[in-house]
Amino acid sequence: MNAVEIQGVSQRYGSMTVLHDLHLCLGEGEVLGLFGHNGAGKTTSMKLILGLLAPSAGQVRVLGRAPDDPQVRRQLGYLPENVTFYPQLSGRETLRHFARLKGAAPGQVGELLEQVGLAHAVDRRVKTYSKGMRQRLGLAQALLGEPRLLLLDEPTVGLDPIATQDLYQLIDRLRQRGASIILCSHALPGVEAHINRAAILARGRLQAAGSLGELRREAGLPVRIRASGIGASEQWLQRWSAAGHSARSLGEHSVEVEAVNGHKLPLLRQLLGEGSPEDVEIHQPSLEDLYRYYMERAGDVRAQEGHA
Repeated sequence: MNAVEIQGVSQRYGSMTVLHDLHLCLGEGEVLGLFGHNGAGKTTSMKLILGLLAPSAGQVRVLGRAPDDPQVRRQLGYLPENVTFYPQLSGRETLRHFARLKGAAPGQVGELLEQVGLAHAVDRRVKTYSKGMRQRLGLAQALLGEPRLLLLDEPTVGLDPIATQDLYQLIDRLRQRGASIILCSHALPGVEAHINRAAILARGRLQAAGSLGELRREAGLPVRIRASGIGASEQWLQRWSAAGHSARSLGEHSVEVEAVNGHKLPLLRQLLGEGSPEDVEIHQPSLEDLYRYYMERAGDVRAQEGHA
């Protein structure tokens, strides 16, 4: 059973359609990165999964049930982009309040506050917390009750680099325990190593969904091979260009060659045959590269539709 199944969902507000025939699923124990520009439909998708919206068309199933089923809601954790709490309560009192609302064990409160790095501030009023501390408290709130499904909307907002890395390590541990997670973020480089699949939305339409390997194969973006310790004369560059390869000098003794359409290994062998490089680096298309590709492709499609 998938943790989330969205089948043919469209969402309309009056005459405006914000989601168009969305098909998306989240497997158990999987982390899905949900990406898109502001207004792409990410928050609407989250609200549909949380049962805060009913789809205008199509069906949403969460943990095998309707999203608004009380049994489902007890197994969900949600961290919104902008968290707000009662400013006069302490961190401990805040989490105890949410534990009572959710029916979670009170014993989790101290453990979670320590887990998110707030053990030193449990009795301070929330109004004295920094934005990063409030974000950590929001994460602790989302983790109450050991949810099977966790929805995180821009979870690293306000976090410093160390706290951000701690968050991603926590996500890795939750995944290993079998939790299913949907993660929305604009900070693509940090997310890349911690998701199983990516889904990219543009103007309410799903542009791509799959593992990074699958998206790289579909996009056909080049792999960049950089070698140091190889001299790149003008004749050398011209010869490689004549052979259909994109090559450029990165300095007196460093070159970069682009491999496309799965020609990475043959090109690497050919490059190594040119001499004895001191070092070789292989740069796969990043999540940011893929995001840009699909966003630009979506723009091209819209331009063509406008001229049709």
